[in-house]
This record gives sequence, structure tokens and C-alpha cells, in this order.
Amino acid sequence: MIKIENGHLIDPKNNIDTITDLYIKDGVVAGIGAQPANFTAQITIDATSKIVCPGIVDLSAHLREPGFTHKASIASETTAAASAGITTLVCPPNTQPVIDSTAVAELIQDRAKASAKARVLPIGALTIGLKGQQLAPMAALTNSGCIAFSNHRATIENSQALLRCLEYAATHDYLVIFTPQDNSLVANGVLHEGYTSSDMGLVGIPESAETIEVSRCLLLIEQAGVRAHFGQLSCQRSIGMVSQARKNGLNVTVDVAMHHLFFTDDNAKGFNSMFHLQPPLRSQLDRAGLLNAIVTDGIQAICSDHQPHEEAAKHAPFAATAAGISGLETLLPLGLQLVEQGLINLSQLIEKLSSGPAKILNIAAGSLEIGAVADITIFDQHATWLVDEHSLVSAGKNSMFIGSTLTGKVTQTLLGGELVFDARQ
Repeated sequence: MIKIENGHLIDPKNNIDTITDLYIKDGVVAGIGAQPANFTAQITIDATSKIVCPGIVDLSAHLREPGFTHKASIASETTAAASAGITTLVCPPNTQPVIDSTAVAELIQDRAKASAKARVLPIGALTIGLKGQQLAPMAALTNSGCIAFSNHRATIENSQALLRCLEYAATHDYLVIFTPQDNSLVANGVLHEGYTSSDMGLVGIPESAETIEVSRCLLLIEQAGVRAHFGQLSCQRSIGMVSQARKNGLNVTVDVAMHHLFFTDDNAKGFNSMFHLQPPLRSQLDRAGLLNAIVTDGIQAICSDHQPHEEAAKHAPFAATAAGISGLETLLPLGLQLVEQGLINLSQLIEKLSSGPAKILNIAAGSLEIGAVADITIFDQHATWLVDEHSLVSAGKNSMFIGSTLTGKVTQTLLGGELVFDARQ
């Protein structure tokens, strides 16, 4: 039994925002405020001047296992997640082998359970091998723990094949996740197509590589009647199209990667490979549009889009480097910067990181009501820390924040009522 005392409890789903005590018993929330009967705390956590909130649910985290363990592993990344207050990680299907069989889905979850640091929910492949031809065994994958289905960035070019996939998913109420891009327009591009890419002599990726695919998918989603989600959108126009579709009654949601709220293609000047991302950092106008959508609820969740790499993957000419950054441990501190800037309040941030993603996935998370699973994050929103190769727990040190001081540090993380991270130790 654990008592968390004097913490500032923020639970947006249940409209709780107060300084109080929280009681944990048998892996669930046993009481708020008044101590439950027959409760004797075995562990007491003093959360004075700290925020206590539901555990963070990250909608996109590449854990690199199976297939890419030279970059990271499930053990290393779930440990990093725990240190960052993330209790649930959603893993894309582009592992090696692809998550298109029950064996792979179960392997990932078995490794996560062995680590016992965070929950890992695999996304099943929409098609066998992500090749866009043969429908993956969705029913079997669901029974093996897959939370949703996606073809990730391996776009299904045949619209009839995609429609059949969506119709099957709709029949069983499976969630389909799109990370939209027209690969014929992406081609060999490495940066947003615009003045900066031209000035740097790099092949650009036009906005239309995303917006065309968003438009096509929205039409097919409407026809199939499937429950759908767009992950890591980067363009203002894409957000506008999805927002209009939501207003028209379409059952579709959106998340954005945290780094797209802070950087633009201009940050890549100087050929810093940490800014080589996929989707690419877009224009100032796009960034402003994403920030506005956060404020107006046009975006329902924020994720890390965590993509750890080995050191050599980023040590090459810009166009030859691997895309992506290590984002688990900077997710919350960057979100707190949005609060500090007055764009959103703390409760809204916590919603975008916990109950918002949980609602998209339709899972029992993101809540601290009595009886809820005790996935809990405790953090000091004023503590500062230096980001360097030693402070980052993730195996991937590929972050543009190396050498920077960030504000906001997790002090404890509880997973199912168990203390999986404690900064005191």
C-alpha cells in the first residue's frame, strides 16, 4: 500500500485539480483525500510542491525490438519511459520482422512484461509485411494484444486494397492509424520543400506529400465507416482537413509529435542531423497552425514519436543520416514549456498526454478515479536538469537538446501501483 501525500493532484478526465492525498492498494486507486478504512501505508511519498497526475500515454514510440537492437531494446526504452513518467507506450508495426503475426506481437509484450517498467501496446500491421497487398490477420493480432492497425509509412497505393482493409476493420470496430505520406512525392527528400531546402541544396518533401494522402484517406474512412486516427501530422492544412471532417461527424482523431510544435525547417540550417526527421520539420506557418490546433483542440494528443538511433546513424552528411530523434525524456519538459508560454494550462497539457491518448485508444488509462489502475506520474515542474549523454536513460542519445537545460523532472512513476521509477534511489 502506498500513500502519496500533499501532492497537487491533476486529473483532467475527472475534473480534479487540488492539493490532496492519494492512496494506492492492490494496484488501483483506493482513495482520494480521506484515508480508506484498514489502510496502512507501507511506502509514503511526499509530493509537496509536486504534480501528481495520470501516467503518460505515448502514442508513438519505436522500441527497436525485434530487429534493430543495435539501436535500442524494449528493456532500455521502457526503463527510459519510466524515468520520463510514461506508463504506456504504443509501438508501431515496422519492426523486423513486422508485427503481422501473433508470434511477434506476443514477443514484444513478453519482453515488456519482463522489463516491468511500462506497458507496451503493439500496433499490428494492416497488411502482411506492410506490403499493401494481403490483409494481415487482424482478429488473431487483436487477440494477441494489438491495440490498433497501421501500415505506418508504407503507404497502400492501391485505393481498393486500402478500402477493403478499412471495411474489414470497421466490421470489427478496430482502430486504424494513419501516418500519411505519398511516397512518390517524398521520393528521396530529407527536408521540407521550401527556401531552406533549396538554399541548403537538399531534396525537399512538399507539403502535398502529406495533404494528398490525408485527403485520400479521409474519403476512404468516410466510405468504410472505420474508426481512424492520424498520427504525427506536420502540416497546418492537414490539421484543417481533419478538423473539418470531425465537424462533419467523422470518427477521426489526430496527434502531433512534440518536436513539431517547437522547430521548423529553418532549424536545420547548419546541417545539424538531429533535425533530420520524418515527417520533416515544416514551415513557420505550419508550426503556428499546429500550435493553434493545440489551443483549439484540433489536436487531441501529443506524442514523442521516439526514434532512438546508434551514434553512427547521425554521423554522416545530412541526407545520408537516419531520420528521427530520441524523444521520451524530453516529452514532458517540452510540454511544460507550452504551459510556461501561456499557450495551454497544465491541466490541458496533462490531458493531451494522458486521458486524450487513452480515449483515442479506448483503453482504461489516463484517470485517477477510485478503482482506476494506479498508473501515476509525479513530477516537479520547476526542477531543472541538463540534457546530456549521461542524463538520458534511453539507448538513443540522438537529441537536439544535448547540452541544453530543461525545466520539469519526473520524481516518481508508478505502474499498476508498483514504484517503477524513484529519483530518490
